[in-house]
Amino acid sequence: MRHHPPSAGPRFRRTPRSRLVGVLLAAAALVASAVPTALARTPDEPSETPPPATVGGRTLPYLNPHLPVERRVSDLLSRMTLTEKVGQMTQAERGAVDSDPSQITSLGLGSLLSGGGSTPTPNTPQAWADMIDGYQSHALATRLHIPLLYGIDSVHGDNNLVGATIFPHNIAMGATRDPALVRDEEHITATETRATGPQWVFAACLCVTRDKRWGRTYESFGEDPQLVARMETAIDGFQGTNPQDLARPDHVLATAKHYAGDGDTTYGTSTTNSYTLDQGVTITDHQHFDRIDLAPYVPAVRRHHVGSIMPSYSSVQWTDGGDGKPVRMSANKELLTDVLKEKIGFQGFLISDWEAIHELPGDYPTEVRTAVNAGLDMFMEPYEASQFESTLISEVQAGRVPVSRIDDAVRRILRAKFELGLFEHPYTDRRNIPTIGSPAHRAVARRAVAESQVLLKNAQGALPLKPSQRIYVAGVNADNIGNQAGGWTVTWQGQSGNTIPGTTILQGIEQDASHVTYSADASAPTSGYDVGVVVVGETPYAEGIGDVGNNGHTLNLSSADRANIDRVCGAISRCVVLDVAGRPQIVTDELPKMDAFVMSWLPGSEGEGVADVLFGKRPFTGKLPVTWPRTEGQEPINIGDRHYDPLFPYGYGITTSHHGR
Repeated sequence: MRHHPPSAGPRFRRTPRSRLVGVLLAAAALVASAVPTALARTPDEPSETPPPATVGGRTLPYLNPHLPVERRVSDLLSRMTLTEKVGQMTQAERGAVDSDPSQITSLGLGSLLSGGGSTPTPNTPQAWADMIDGYQSHALATRLHIPLLYGIDSVHGDNNLVGATIFPHNIAMGATRDPALVRDEEHITATETRATGPQWVFAACLCVTRDKRWGRTYESFGEDPQLVARMETAIDGFQGTNPQDLARPDHVLATAKHYAGDGDTTYGTSTTNSYTLDQGVTITDHQHFDRIDLAPYVPAVRRHHVGSIMPSYSSVQWTDGGDGKPVRMSANKELLTDVLKEKIGFQGFLISDWEAIHELPGDYPTEVRTAVNAGLDMFMEPYEASQFESTLISEVQAGRVPVSRIDDAVRRILRAKFELGLFEHPYTDRRNIPTIGSPAHRAVARRAVAESQVLLKNAQGALPLKPSQRIYVAGVNADNIGNQAGGWTVTWQGQSGNTIPGTTILQGIEQDASHVTYSADASAPTSGYDVGVVVVGETPYAEGIGDVGNNGHTLNLSSADRANIDRVCGAISRCVVLDVAGRPQIVTDELPKMDAFVMSWLPGSEGEGVADVLFGKRPFTGKLPVTWPRTEGQEPINIGDRHYDPLFPYGYGITTSHHGR
């Protein structure tokens, strides 16, 4: 989602205009038939039971798996009423229908999603699959038995599920410069996600981050659109490399987001906060926009055939044409239809971000009409599904939204459902549940952590560490798996503490050294140690909170982190500092105090990967995916700038030898 909440993944910080209560608006066409016996299935029954292949004794073309997808889509579309079509364009949050799932049937909902932290109880793979299969049974009770598409924010693993493999965030994966590893990571994510029910993920984020003050910097692979494009192997990991792969139990529909320019907004242009960049305005000319912001979406569509795209909350304001006023992406027909669908050739469907159309000017009918006519196909209206459907139906009946636009949107959505094999296998294929969080999957995550570590300073051979050394470890982030996982981990914002299974950085160090002392605040005596390791950084955030950092409106280290560096590096002859954060922090004054400095990013659940490079079991190979500023006042600073004088340039990273000692 814009991830959603407002971003792309559901968030819960906004107050919806209304909530679904009771039995929502029913459409007569959706309740015209009784539920077939074949659909009366409990979640525990085999997942292979398909909807009936015949109606009235004859097989309908859209239910015939041997026919081409396009013919099946055309046949089904020809049988649908306007109400049924609008239902397919509607996505609700599971929390809005959970108390009365019959709303799925009465509204003919095409999709449900789980926002960040919207999980079943207990939060287990079996409970997820049972929950989603239960919702699916209500979708299959509609007249035409159209299956439900379920979406979720699997942005660094199946991160809503406790026990899933949690990978480093995208900024760290950009540091690996390893497209094959990114593909493998997302294939694991797809496998773990689909095993629990969801067939669709709101990932990968193709934003090009151009200002590290942006609270969503961690969602980007980097500041160079060419690097972002290289990492679009993520889409192949999710979807596979041919259309037949989508129907397999180890693949999901991917979402490229947030189209386009969300990482290139101008500081101070946000509509929600004067000092933020999130949901701001990209003030640019067409040439710059095409070269930086639009560039990653071209290969995503033409080479990787991404199935869905999520437009950004942000706006674009042209400096070389138009009326000079910012236009929200959800209303931008030029970029959604003229450029993306027609010029670039996108054949998938566009899904709005969480309540994104509510940001548009005008009353609700105007918001709906504007967004549909601009090119949006499915609408994430978490708590207003009924109002959305009735409003859009009225707009079509009044002639303000063409039926052809509705048909185009529904055709795109149905195509994805057929390609996912949902008409033949609507229920969860649970065969891969045993692989969730498996040693094999965690080994890939551990490798990703190791490859993402960027060694920025290494004086006097401070690294690698030796198992025989007496090591003093300080800093809260050394032993806090919630902090090292970051946002979008179990909940939208993420949370400090022991939130997921895994290994902290401290535990990884303790596995490799026999003499380790840990003091979170560096208050324990420092004498008698060979090396000090100070782990600094950020605490979890998703977007808005991240925009202002955890230390006021700055990228600076916290006072506690600076104090830990001063105490440990001032007392122990060799001092190594690790930064666990979603973006570069200002360390210019602290850097001379350190012998070694490592950017660890947000490594996720496998802290041993950090220890692997610290002790030389794996070499340092990571390279900066973004420019590291000397001061916050340098932002925005990016490779190619005319006056470029960073603390560390884009692409910098000291490489070490394997097993170096």
